[in-house]
Amino acid sequence: MSAADLPAVPPAEVCALQNTGLLLTGGGARAAYQVGVLEALADIRAAAGQRHGPNPFPIITGTSAGAINAAALAGGADDFDQAVRRIAAIWRNFRAEQVYRTESLGVVRSGASWLTLLSLGWMINKWRRVSPRSLLDNSPLRALLETMVPLQRIPDLVAQGHLRALAITASSYSSGEHVTFFQGVPDLRGWTRSQRFGMPHEITIDHLLASSAIPFVFPAMPLTMAQHTEYFGDGSMRQSAPIAPAIHFGAQRILVVGAGRMHEPKGEAPTMGSDIYPSMAQIAGHALSNIFLDALSVDVERVQRVNRTLQLIPREAREKANLRPIELLIISPSERVDVVAARHIKRLPPTVRAMLGGMGVSSRVEDARGAALASYLLFEAEYTQELMTMGYADTCRQSAEVCAFFGWPDTRLHAPEPAQATQAAAG
Repeated sequence: MSAADLPAVPPAEVCALQNTGLLLTGGGARAAYQVGVLEALADIRAAAGQRHGPNPFPIITGTSAGAINAAALAGGADDFDQAVRRIAAIWRNFRAEQVYRTESLGVVRSGASWLTLLSLGWMINKWRRVSPRSLLDNSPLRALLETMVPLQRIPDLVAQGHLRALAITASSYSSGEHVTFFQGVPDLRGWTRSQRFGMPHEITIDHLLASSAIPFVFPAMPLTMAQHTEYFGDGSMRQSAPIAPAIHFGAQRILVVGAGRMHEPKGEAPTMGSDIYPSMAQIAGHALSNIFLDALSVDVERVQRVNRTLQLIPREAREKANLRPIELLIISPSERVDVVAARHIKRLPPTVRAMLGGMGVSSRVEDARGAALASYLLFEAEYTQELMTMGYADTCRQSAEVCAFFGWPDTRLHAPEPAQATQAAAG
């Protein structure tokens, strides 16, 4: 079903949970995990007798691939279950060629040239007039977004009370600032903090492409800022406070869905031997994990620390100072996503697999650290389905917490066994 097939926006009751926010973080193909979480939330909501209630997330914020899921969910805010089904159908049947060019010519023009310059030196550019902008050409993604994300519905959904705010974050290579573009009710106000700010702006496909432009992997996107143009890349870069936009919009409870484990248990990390020099893929994967995962962990700890501090202040004093604790519910992968990716390396298109193989990506267990890079690029159904299954099962295990978070009747869904989870996620 395309965006054009969606019904016109009917009148709606004002959302009862205006202060509930959803944060979907970045991570390329890892964002499939978020979709499994959303499917489980829809099932828990139905089991709790809340299926016909208002949109559970009137405040939706997202970064990188999470921005794409966030915008798609916001575009169907009048029917949460249907929106989740539409998003899940796309992720369940993903192929890499829907996101980036995978044929030999496309890979040679982008990745092969980029790696050649990287290995031989940028001065070769003067001789060959070669100026590749990224490892991969993600031009196919625009066509997918035009059918996946019904952005044209946002104004009506806001006017009818289904949605309070949609926020998409991107990072400017031109200014070095971190920008959150938001669209929503008229009383929303922008903000300015150190090297980051929020500004009202109509969300477009270009904003989604900018927010999801993984550094080095996908090209930067030009966006108009006032009277000039700036080039933007992935919103996870330099994102010091990923939870902040939802708080600025008045959220008092926020569901945070991560794209990787918040804290990796010691002793679980795949080892290569301390005397083996890391491959380029391992270094790149480590850098991307720093970009996509670390800021969220730090911000969660910051919010929790502030909450504990506020508990020491008398309630009346808090109310006078307009201080309020923020309730967080965190759902993140229970398994290492790079290990899952290692099992699916062979699913990558041959041209891309060969290119990444030259960087040290392989399906061998001992090379799982190198598979971290592939975990962001594996837009292949078998991999995305496994992550969706994990997201569904992890959320089921937290169903009691989910119900408490929303104030729903306690409806505990048992996490299904792997085979059952796959079937449940497939609907």
